Amino acid sequence: MAEIVFDDFMKVDIRVGLVTRAEPYPEARVPAIKLWVDFGGELGEKKSSAQLTVNYTPEALIGTKVMAVVNFPPRQIGKVMSEVLVLGVPDAVGEVILMRPDFDVPIGGRLF
Repeated sequence: MAEIVFDDFMKVDIRVGLVTRAEPYPEARVPAIKLWVDFGGELGEKKSSAQLTVNYTPEALIGTKVMAVVNFPPRQIGKVMSEVLVLGVPDAVGEVILMRPDFDVPIGGRLF
């Protein structure tokens, strides 16, 4: 992996958002869940598609806080225009585990 400088890292805007809505997305090539995430303030609510179906259900995601990159350009994922990249790491078998704050923090907060 190429080394970057701190200024490169600061270009990536990672924020805390609240999942306000989640629905199955069976039309996706890889099973996914459509998410609506509220970042508050000027960012407001953004949509995303995430391959979370092994470890999460749509119902369990509603009301939870997640971390997401909010300054990538929108990307078409099947019929969904994904506006943010919700962040996760692989578990022992390679399935997504969401990155979430340990404590209650305000939505819209930026990672630093």
